[in-house]
Amino acid sequence: MDAKAKERAGMTSSQAAAILTRLKSRLLEGLSSAEVATILASASIRRFAANSVITNEGDSAEQLFLILDGSARGYTVSPQGEKIVLRWVRPGEVIGWATLLSRPMEYIVSSEAAKNSSALVWDRAAIQSLAATLPRLVENAMVIVYGYVVTYRSLHLAALCDSAPQRLAQVLSQLATGMGHRVADGMELHIGNEDLANEAHVTIFPVSRQMREWQRQGLVRKGRGRVVVRKPEALLRVDV
Repeated sequence: MDAKAKERAGMTSSQAAAILTRLKSRLLEGLSSAEVATILASASIRRFAANSVITNEGDSAEQLFLILDGSARGYTVSPQGEKIVLRWVRPGEVIGWATLLSRPMEYIVSSEAAKNSSALVWDRAAIQSLAATLPRLVENAMVIVYGYVVTYRSLHLAALCDSAPQRLAQVLSQLATGMGHRVADGMELHIGNEDLANEAHVTIFPVSRQMREWQRQGLVRKGRGRVVVRKPEALLRVDV
C-alpha cells in the first residue's frame, strides 16, 4: 500500500490489516495471510464524507472499493428524479464488482457514503492482476454475487406475497441486525421513512403510519433521520 495514500487516509497498513481481520470480509475468505498482504499492498485508502459520491451510474467501472468503516448505499434515480436506494453496504462489503470482468463495463448503480467512511480502493488493472493469480479471490466474488441473486429472489417473492407491514418489518429487522449500532435501548439505524419505503417497496404513508404504531407498542423509537429498533427479532413476530 502506498505510504502517502495511507497517510492521507490517516491509517497505517497494520491498522488496515487489523480492521480486515476483525471484519472477516467474505471477499478475502480462505486466503492466506501472505495472500491478504499481497492484496492489501495493491490498495490505496480513501475517505468519504457523509453523502459524498463514491461511484456514478453509467461511468466506466475503473475502481473496486471495500468499505472499512462507516457505511454506503447503492442507488439509482427514477425517470421522475426520485433517488431509490437498492442496497446498503456494510464494512467488509464491496462496491464495483464489474472491475473484475475482463470486458470493460459500467457501474450499473450509483453509490454514496451514508456516513463518514473509509475504503480500500483497487484500480481495475490491479484487481484483475490479483484475480489472475489468486483464483480464490474470484471464487469468493462469485459466491457473494450469487448471494445477491438469492436475496433478489427473496425480495421479489416478498413483494408478490407479503403485506406492506411484513415487508417493512423484514427490512427493519435485517438492517438493524446487519448495519445498526448498539445503543442503550436497542440497535440504532440512521435511516429515514423515505429510504425504508424504498427498501420495502411501499409508499411513504404506510411506513409513517406503521412506524407510529410500532413506536406506540414500544418496538421502535423514532427520531429525525434515525430509528432505534428495540428488538429486531420481535418485529418479525408481530401480527401485521
